[in-house]
Amino acid sequence: MLLNASPDLRQQILDNPPLWPRGDASGGDGSGGDGRASPIGHVVVTNADIDHLAGLLTLRERQPLTVAAEGPVLDQIAANPAFGVLDPEIVRFERLRAGAPHHLADVEVTPLPVPAKVPLWMERGAETLAAEGTALLLSAGGRRVAYVPACAAVTAALRAAVAGCDLLLFDGTLWRDDELRAAGVGTKTGRRMGHLPISGPDGALAAWRDVPLGRRVFIHLNNTNPLLVAGSPERIAVADAGWEVAEDGMEFAW
Repeated sequence: MLLNASPDLRQQILDNPPLWPRGDASGGDGSGGDGRASPIGHVVVTNADIDHLAGLLTLRERQPLTVAAEGPVLDQIAANPAFGVLDPEIVRFERLRAGAPHHLADVEVTPLPVPAKVPLWMERGAETLAAEGTALLLSAGGRRVAYVPACAAVTAALRAAVAGCDLLLFDGTLWRDDELRAAGVGTKTGRRMGHLPISGPDGALAAWRDVPLGRRVFIHLNNTNPLLVAGSPERIAVADAGWEVAEDGMEFAW
């Protein structure tokens, strides 16, 4: 199961042997499969950002696949002719509903509403900034994982839903709200982009401070984020607060 399908999905697959196709074109390993028999069977999409959808075009080689998302995201996929390469005869689209558990393979997936913004390509001005995004609560084998890749604010409802999880993967896009401006690479603030900054009295560190959790990991870091620098004061600060910083190829096991 993939959570979102980014544009570099092909490279992610190449870099991770467990995601390689099973067998070769002749089925010489005894599997009887062909080179396109990927073990990826499900993709859960949290919003219609290009960064979350474009990788679906990599998974178009006529193999069974389930794409699951809330209704508005599936509607955007259906409205874009490019995604017609996902043959509806073999690709199943399943609608998720906020707050309702949905079973995919052996995992219970529950979408959680979070404050967000519309995808960049859909923006028509400042009035489009307010929107409802999706986080995911995943349950399997007695463990719970919360996946929150984009979040403009941590609400009381989100804190309550995530409390007690074994792992929280949370939006760590920017350390400070004006980070892009300070770095001279953009004019938008983090909140204008729909991302809660990590630092500050109302940032992510403060918002999650008193919530009981197992492991806490920041994901989705922008390349301006000083957390990417080992030994930086910011990296030390999040470690002191009980947080980890995600790395490519990171694995979590119990």
